[in-house]
Amino acid sequence: MGKRRAPELYRAPFPLYTVNIDPKTGLIITAGGGGASKTGIKNGVHFLSLELVGGVHSATLLHTHETDTRATMNMCLGGDVIAAGQDGSCSLMKFSHHPAKQAQKPAAKDGAGDKGAARKRGGKGQNAADGGGGGDAPQMKQDSPQVSVEDVAVVQGDLSPQDPCVKCVRFSADLTLLLSGGADGYVRVWEFPSLKEKFNFKAHNDELEDIDISHDKKHIVTVGRDFACSVWSGDQLAVGLCWHESMPQITEKTYRYKACRFAKVEDQKDALRLYTIQIPHKRERKPPQCYITKWDGRAFLPLLTKPCGNEVISCLAVSDSGTFLGLGTVTGSVGIYIAFSLQKLYYIQESHGIVVTDLTFLPDAPKSKAIKGDNEVVMLSVAVDSRCQMHALSNRRSFPLWLVLFFCGVMVVGVILLLQALFPGFI
Repeated sequence: MGKRRAPELYRAPFPLYTVNIDPKTGLIITAGGGGASKTGIKNGVHFLSLELVGGVHSATLLHTHETDTRATMNMCLGGDVIAAGQDGSCSLMKFSHHPAKQAQKPAAKDGAGDKGAARKRGGKGQNAADGGGGGDAPQMKQDSPQVSVEDVAVVQGDLSPQDPCVKCVRFSADLTLLLSGGADGYVRVWEFPSLKEKFNFKAHNDELEDIDISHDKKHIVTVGRDFACSVWSGDQLAVGLCWHESMPQITEKTYRYKACRFAKVEDQKDALRLYTIQIPHKRERKPPQCYITKWDGRAFLPLLTKPCGNEVISCLAVSDSGTFLGLGTVTGSVGIYIAFSLQKLYYIQESHGIVVTDLTFLPDAPKSKAIKGDNEVVMLSVAVDSRCQMHALSNRRSFPLWLVLFFCGVMVVGVILLLQALFPGFI
């Protein structure tokens, strides 16, 4: 019996390193490539439409934007602008989505119009590719969703003398700041959209692993390979985090931080949480546990730390509501956790079979409601195996409070009647 795998939405012609979902259009944007190596593997950004038809999710490639010799290793969305980490640069691309026109064509007398329409639906663009179909091909292009991409600007995000690499990029919640972290250990912050550099500073003695900024822009959190997770106020160090203060069995420098994410707290407007992932610094024959820590996002005190398996974590994602966390591993496994308790809800071992490079949750947006279907949460994963998979968690069944109270009342009455029958005169 084969291993359990999540449904495969899409397979790209190159390794995939990053994925996002645009909340406004519902487009899946995923990117990767083979880099500058002369292997014939292209580099590009793919735009996919996600649909739910008959209870089954499917993705269709709408547009490919090639990125020459630069593979996109990470990216984030700022409205209709994509910030992509490519080699030592942060490239900005602006995209626009034009939905399909619902124009009705006059029917041909011999019924050829209906056949042509059926051919377009089932042929997956065959007419456009082969140049056949006569006058139907232009009409098919016009009525299909269109995506256009424009290269806007490029800023230097890493100044390493050898193999420069932008390791992470992030927009602030109000889209006024753009941040990047590089292999040179520097954090660079630009005003957006002017791209005027606000400040840059040396955050770590080794390359950065991850970066995030709080929703109010008061704090930046950085994770480096130098065992440090630091909180910054502007370009000034505010505090260095220590996740294992209450765990004396864990010695110094046996673990390093891998990822960090700020998140809202559902039903608590002013509350803020920070989540960090800790992985073993060295590989051992018997792999030790990885850990996930929940912090108070304002006081930066640890609230809860729990082990999350002995597969090394490769990436972290948080749902828009802050209710769920997503974890991917270097062995291709994918898990979904409850943010409040850090309890595992969903897990598929080696779903990809190779390192999971990025995760993203379906946004809490009107465009996503119809796509989510009868699921409580939906998450996408991409990996070096070129696959984009979907992970859905069905709605957990619950009983309304009034029904629970009703049954409790029935049970109490039943017990009283039973005692009255067994012991006459009980009441």
